Amino acid sequence: MRKIELEIVALSHSITQTHSYAVVLGEVNGLRRLPIVIGGFEAQAIAVALEKMQPSRPLTHDLMKNFMNAFNVELQEVIISNLQEGIFYSKLICSNNDETIEIDSRTSDALALAVRFGCPIYTYENILNSAGILLDDPAGKKSNKPVTPTISEHEKGIEDDLKSMNVEELTSLLQEVLEQEDYIRAIAIRDEINSRKSK
Repeated sequence: MRKIELEIVALSHSITQTHSYAVVLGEVNGLRRLPIVIGGFEAQAIAVALEKMQPSRPLTHDLMKNFMNAFNVELQEVIISNLQEGIFYSKLICSNNDETIEIDSRTSDALALAVRFGCPIYTYENILNSAGILLDDPAGKKSNKPVTPTISEHEKGIEDDLKSMNVEELTSLLQEVLEQEDYIRAIAIRDEINSRKSK
């Protein structure tokens, strides 16, 4: 399977869903986004590394990096390798001298380590097709503007009744919430659209 490189483009927080965050991965040189729901602790661990903050004592992922460095283990890449029932599974591809080892990992932990090691993040085409969101690009051009990771909060009013909407309305709503960078709602809408396609 062909690997597709991703980069972290945003962290999004939902006020209405306590401790609910999404890390948004963007296809390198592409328009597809892969939002993944993570917990608050994991979002903080990723944000600290992205912002290059130096806590007074090492956080868990910093400790793991220090441990790996002490034993000459290098994190070569992270692969988001599987998606089952809405849960993403990842692997850490590590090397020690001439030996390469794959280690299973929660995706949020894998991303927190990837940021710390500065290693590439990959997924497979089938995962991006089933869980990704395509951003509208009316001009037909890909933006060269760098996307800086941000943590944003979005107020939500009354929840939309997604089940009562048709696919066209859902697609339109999906583009609207993506423009507002409300990735938590985008995940729910994407899942509803995908559930209609699988019927």
